[in-house]
Amino acid sequence: MFDFIMQEILGMHWLSELVWLLLGRLGASQASPVWGSIHFFIYDTIKISILLVSLIFFISYIQSYFPPERTKRILTGFTGVKGEVIAALLGTVTPFCSCSSIPIFIGFTRAGLPLGMTFAFLISSPMVDIASMLMLMSFFGSGFAVIYVVVGLLLAIGGGLLLNVMGMERHIRRYDNPVRDFYSESEYFNQRQRMGYACNDTRIIVKNVFPYVLAGVAIGAFLHNWVPQEWILAVLGKGNIFSVPLATLIGIPIYADIFGAIPIAEALYLASVPAGSILALMMAITTLSLPSLIMLSKVLERRLLFTFIGIVAAGIILIGYLFNLLM
Repeated sequence: MFDFIMQEILGMHWLSELVWLLLGRLGASQASPVWGSIHFFIYDTIKISILLVSLIFFISYIQSYFPPERTKRILTGFTGVKGEVIAALLGTVTPFCSCSSIPIFIGFTRAGLPLGMTFAFLISSPMVDIASMLMLMSFFGSGFAVIYVVVGLLLAIGGGLLLNVMGMERHIRRYDNPVRDFYSESEYFNQRQRMGYACNDTRIIVKNVFPYVLAGVAIGAFLHNWVPQEWILAVLGKGNIFSVPLATLIGIPIYADIFGAIPIAEALYLASVPAGSILALMMAITTLSLPSLIMLSKVLERRLLFTFIGIVAAGIILIGYLFNLLM
């Protein structure tokens, strides 16, 4: 039953076969890179779209129970390591990209929450959530998905603790501009209002995310069918000692959330790129994208911003090397 769920429900292998069947009627050959690219694009776009809508609706419904005001109240009851852990876990039920998480981060800094807790939330929110875990399961299996979630939470907690120990609160800038309203009244919603909230949030998020999903699928189709495997492995394979830092650097200029990063990671996975390099790329895309860093520069002084970048990048590279060594 577990294999059936993984392969046919989450993995949608039936959809892959159906797409090849339909393309076969047009004379498609599975050995052709052109038809292979078309199949990859159609199959991944449909698969991700189905998962995206259903999972975001589910997570948005859960999120309606954790609006920022309630999250602040929960976090104020914890300190030290426990506070960073709770903040990282709460990040898993919040918006799906770093640029959406930053307004909540700003609200937390305004409320005077400890620096470590706010950064633990900021790191985990775009990187780790239930929807991304289920989607990762559908592409890479349960083992990879669980590993990604665990190391993402550990990075968030560790980064928050380190920043808290460094005592850099004075390097947060005052930010008085308006930020997005995340339905602060939602903790008092009835069930009908929660369903409406989930539907509305799903529509907004899918509309914003879908162009990046299409871009990610297109990049994945190109990598999988047109770039020779030996070229990819020469850059990101275990044979290159700098593969993990390179994967991290490659991920920074790519602006996407986890859903846009998955098809790129899938193409690298199919090219036999090791797990550590794939993890480094995905984490860099979701937490260190240039647009989110530009937004953060409006809230953080340069010293704190570069400290944040250094800690997260070092953590990502360490995780990448560790998993390349062990897997």
